[in-house]
Amino acid sequence: MSDNAEDVLPPREEAEENGLKIITFGCRLNTYESEVMKTHAKEAGLENAVIVNTCAVTGEAERQARQAIRRAKRENPSAKIIVTGCAAQVHTESFAAMDEVDQVIGNDIKLKAEAWNPALTERVRVNDIMQVRDTASHMIAGFDHHARAFVQVQNGCDHRCTFCIIPYGRGNSRSVAMGEIVEQVRKLSQSGYNEIVLTGVDITSYGADLPGQPSLGQMVRRLLGLVPEIKRLRMSSLDPVEIDDDLWRLIAEDQRMMPHLHLSMQAGDDMILKRMKRRHLRKDLYEVCEKARNLRPDIVFGADIIAGFPTETDEMFQNTYNALKDCNVTFLHVFPYSARIGTPAARMPQVKGDVRKERARLLRELGAEHVKNHLSGLIGKTLPVLAERNKVSRTEYFSEVRLDKQMPLGQIVMAQMDDIDGEVIKGRVAA
Repeated sequence: MSDNAEDVLPPREEAEENGLKIITFGCRLNTYESEVMKTHAKEAGLENAVIVNTCAVTGEAERQARQAIRRAKRENPSAKIIVTGCAAQVHTESFAAMDEVDQVIGNDIKLKAEAWNPALTERVRVNDIMQVRDTASHMIAGFDHHARAFVQVQNGCDHRCTFCIIPYGRGNSRSVAMGEIVEQVRKLSQSGYNEIVLTGVDITSYGADLPGQPSLGQMVRRLLGLVPEIKRLRMSSLDPVEIDDDLWRLIAEDQRMMPHLHLSMQAGDDMILKRMKRRHLRKDLYEVCEKARNLRPDIVFGADIIAGFPTETDEMFQNTYNALKDCNVTFLHVFPYSARIGTPAARMPQVKGDVRKERARLLRELGAEHVKNHLSGLIGKTLPVLAERNKVSRTEYFSEVRLDKQMPLGQIVMAQMDDIDGEVIKGRVAA
């Protein structure tokens, strides 16, 4: 599970003309890369093909990908099945061994235009991802069927958390040059995208490999200064102790920075955090949340949490539970620990499966309670929301609002917050 586990989304299927379909698993970075692949594939004239962009964060994500591959072949026996993404990079041979699969393409190769030439018939094209040193900017005109635009600013990870397989699917950390990010965001903002999400695998490591080693905050400060058209800016999951001073100032002073931070916490017990090889301790979580609230009193937090990490005792779990409660983290993305073969954590003493599930349930219940408390505080307010599909919209805090009518995708509208329905608030579009 990477630092952008917060971004793990339900599988998305998008059908294009000429029988081209893309099925995307995993994070917002994968969503961005699927748009790149779709553009390249269409320009190359690829037809009657299904591209499956896989995720390796959990064993369940891989199982779902294999299921989707088999279903795609059943539904269209003549289609060419091309598999790529993190799971395909890490477990190339197992995907290549599937009868339904025609080609397996590596994670760096998939972003190159020439990779999608229909004349290429080599069944497996996968490089050593650890040898990849650059992350090219891929200019995208827009994102079909998405309310917000995702922009890749970084890829890979230099850290080796004991539970995480993602560095072996993405390689080492590498950053996109500031000028290329500015150009991409300007293009998307001028095309009408009202919300931009900066994404990567470990975005707080941004810039360490660039000339002058600019920080993430320095890049964002320049971006906001050079692209005044930006209306809303979000970031994918942040490492709690790697938020730099420039980024803190922007959070405090620039209203285009959304009052919503998603933190890669993973746990709230010091021993478990050490065994995970995280860069923070329990006290850091409290300090980061307190600092953020002092700078932006209305800020809301999300967090990635692993339940039932190897060796986790009841007391250790309670420390995590209490930290999330004390810090009032609203949006909890809870994952029962999933052992990934090849990681150190998979060789540690494992917590029983039923215990993992029960701890995950308790954390999700806590999250539901926090969401309800957050939504209760919004009732009666009129807030700007970003319209998504099926009458869904999002506040600046990323709270989900169900509107009384569908508004144009990606439009920011004012809505009156009425009452709560589960973990959603009902809203009416203001006259």
